[in-house]
Amino acid sequence: MATVFEDVGKRAIEHLDYVGSLNIQLWSTLRAMKTALPLVGNRYRWQATVRQMLQIGYDALPMVSLMAACSGFILAMQGASELRRFGALSYVVDLVAVGFTRELGPLLTAIAVSGRSGSAFAAEIGTMKVTEELDSLRVLALEPIEFVLAPKYLAALICIPCLSIISNSFGIIAGGMFMFFSTRLAPLLYLRYVMESIALRDVITGLIKSLAFATIIAHVGSLEGFRVRGGPDSVGRSTTSAVVKSTFLVIVADAIFTTIFYFTGAR
Repeated sequence: MATVFEDVGKRAIEHLDYVGSLNIQLWSTLRAMKTALPLVGNRYRWQATVRQMLQIGYDALPMVSLMAACSGFILAMQGASELRRFGALSYVVDLVAVGFTRELGPLLTAIAVSGRSGSAFAAEIGTMKVTEELDSLRVLALEPIEFVLAPKYLAALICIPCLSIISNSFGIIAGGMFMFFSTRLAPLLYLRYVMESIALRDVITGLIKSLAFATIIAHVGSLEGFRVRGGPDSVGRSTTSAVVKSTFLVIVADAIFTTIFYFTGAR
């Protein structure tokens, strides 16, 4: 029995230590963010931010768009199969439009970026840790968080909300394609129904979630890289851990935000 309590206590302390490390890293990054801002910041830092934006946003655009289009088509198809029995096929438009704007768009984007960029952050920083490049930066009086993490975090804050909007658009368009082929609903009429279904608060709640997801992905991936110990094999473990933990925390954060918005009447 004592061993069970020891294991539970040890795991609890480890998780609390991880959450504390994330918070410390977040505040350190926020203090260093000014150097990564365009024009007012360090030229090399904001150029690194632009490169990170291309990697996080532009390179992920095809995958995010395809995932959203497939999910929108599937959601419309499954919704229509049930709603058709009740003569409520018109509600498929509401299901796709509101479902993507509030939930699926930001969540699918976050999962895709977590698998692509979160793992890349962990691998890049972990490799720098193993090859002692981070120690070299400290010797040169350069803070690794300012040099490595701040551009990544700023790029994620900019790109992930934009990708979420694109994901919403492709998901809604795919739902419109299904409605056109199944019910011959005119595209312009479908878009009018979509605009009537979506409220401004739906878009705002989705963007708030995207900012939270960007914070989780950037900081979990980077923290796993900073925590690499040992040789190159530990880089692979940190990469896997970054994807698993960031995806799990994204889903938990989505559930928390949805609950808050529901009970505060923001839905």
